[in-house]
Amino acid sequence: MFQLTQIRCFVVVANELHFGRAAVRLHMTQPPLSRQIQQLEAALGVLLLERTQRNVRLTPAGQAFLPEAEYLLQVSQSAASVARNAAQGEAGTVALGYVPGASFMPRMVAAANAQLPGLNIVLRDLSTTEQFEALRSGRLDVGITRTPADHTDLRSASVLREPFVAALPASHPLAAKRRLAITDLHRQDLITYEPGQSGSMYELLSAAFHAAGVAPRYVQHVRQTYSLMGLVANGIGMALIQESAARLRMPGVVVRAVALPATAVSELHLAWRAADASANPAVERFRDVVLAEAARVAPSEGAAPRPARSRPPR
Repeated sequence: MFQLTQIRCFVVVANELHFGRAAVRLHMTQPPLSRQIQQLEAALGVLLLERTQRNVRLTPAGQAFLPEAEYLLQVSQSAASVARNAAQGEAGTVALGYVPGASFMPRMVAAANAQLPGLNIVLRDLSTTEQFEALRSGRLDVGITRTPADHTDLRSASVLREPFVAALPASHPLAAKRRLAITDLHRQDLITYEPGQSGSMYELLSAAFHAAGVAPRYVQHVRQTYSLMGLVANGIGMALIQESAARLRMPGVVVRAVALPATAVSELHLAWRAADASANPAVERFRDVVLAEAARVAPSEGAAPRPARSRPPR
């Protein structure tokens, strides 16, 4: 079987048609170069070059073999590059889970695409609980969750913290107010996220209502923010959404600030397996890009200013 070194020697000689010039390009002397070509011809069982004292030319077999030999060199260089990129975390596949309404997810993916173009990101829409289970079983590499990781074999960092705002049908009586109090929601038709399916969103707001003695009428529970906004636009009820979701700007919907307890804020966390911090370079590079992006947008968009792990790594 021939070797890549032999292929490389043949390609240089075939392009130079001169052993002396080829030897200079390959940083070797002519005798070992001739031996490499002879060994290649012996392995193939054909004569690739016709040699005289003055000339070197390709045989018909050599002419046919040259483009294939050049392709083999290109493939070998590409394979080596892919291996190096994978070892450095610049190539590979990362399975990314995200909760419904994770407004930071598109920004994360865009930042990773720009900085790690060789990385393939596979997106999966899962609840926080589903993501923790998928991370532990290996079906996910990274997750965007509503709550920090609560397992000893997982790590997490806060990437976004933002207030809720009220989304109302434009014809709603409360739309005339510039700022709502939490008591304004008492006995109002309210559309909200599914209990459990969007992490702590439903539970967080329900606790705030209970503490304030407010009892909205829950008319619909949905999983996706876009569906929620569509129901608001059609007059089904009002809703509390993350501040970033107000950028959807759906016709027929107005957005108003609402005074809620300080604890009632929307959070997103990045979660990953503790073992992947060193064992999987692609996950480590992706995580670093995401945390850097979170820190970059923190002053203007509510991302956590100092992403911190949920517990120190062991």
